[in-house]
Amino acid sequence: MNRSIKKPTLLIHKSRVEKNIDLMLEKAKRSDVLFRPHFKTHQSAVTGEMFREKGVDSITVSSVSMANYFADNGWDDITVAFPINLLEVEKINVLAGKIKLNLLVDSAYSTQRLANSLKNIAGIFIEVDNGYHRSGLLPDEVEEIDAIAETISKSKNLEIKGFLTHTGNTYYAKGKDEILAIMEDAAFKLNSLKSKYIGRFPGIITSYGDTPSCSMADDLSAFDEIRPGNFVYYDVMQYHIGSCSLKDIAVAVACPVVSVYPERNELIIYGGAVHLSKEFIAGDNGFKMFGYLVELTESGWGDPITGAYVSSISQEHGIIKMPEEKINDFKPGEVIGILPIHSCLTANLLKENSKIID
Repeated sequence: MNRSIKKPTLLIHKSRVEKNIDLMLEKAKRSDVLFRPHFKTHQSAVTGEMFREKGVDSITVSSVSMANYFADNGWDDITVAFPINLLEVEKINVLAGKIKLNLLVDSAYSTQRLANSLKNIAGIFIEVDNGYHRSGLLPDEVEEIDAIAETISKSKNLEIKGFLTHTGNTYYAKGKDEILAIMEDAAFKLNSLKSKYIGRFPGIITSYGDTPSCSMADDLSAFDEIRPGNFVYYDVMQYHIGSCSLKDIAVAVACPVVSVYPERNELIIYGGAVHLSKEFIAGDNGFKMFGYLVELTESGWGDPITGAYVSSISQEHGIIKMPEEKINDFKPGEVIGILPIHSCLTANLLKENSKIID
């Protein structure tokens, strides 16, 4: 495998991907919830097929262009989990004429503009902010929510689907108990809104997205639909949060070694911010870690090398800190693996240069 790699390449470990899908799909079935995985992590038609082969037929994406990409690859039930971009209404209208499309709104103004412009039917989720404070309406913003619901009820092309949230604040939580508490709070708030409006809009659902809590919780039945995404590949951040084990991480970036500096216990790799992203895990005294170092094998990669990590990155360069006793094990022209901090960003950066391994 190493001999075929000349530049930074995303390695996708097929058997680990399939195991991760199986575990989340089984949890969704056991909890009797709809499973609409977020495809923003992999953005890959090939990885998407692994889901389809297991019976998944509805997906989530984070942009209109991503929705078009997967629609072109045969997916016909797609939720764009990003607040509606009114400048793309023409593209949205074309897409809504081809597939079953769900959109996200978080203001009465955008909803009215959409109602005035859309010529094809689209489902509408009202986005709820349950503490992440990125986008969405707070559950107590009842006047705005009422105004959105009223606009949808009067439109011939908008159909209310329910209430949707992403609890990205779990990434900042301290431990499993706090993560599950965030999930439980979100369930209470979403279900309170559902109870208020279901008499007027029968069939509305609650839709929940978040990998850490969906990975840790045994029971997800408090929601009608779940939309985890990062679980398909996992990454070092998820490992540190406690969402997965190192053996669950299903991607690594293969990077050529270009220089070795024994006097400072460092390797230079061809693999920088444009390949790995600038995501890092911070520690004490200014410590930053941009990825774990692993040795590649014919069937994948081994465990991280103790004490070895990506300590710094620039555009194309990556600097690896190595233990003194290991520095001479590596030579220029060899290829090593980096477990990424955030697989969503890394997969996006390397989606044109990836390789499936068994």
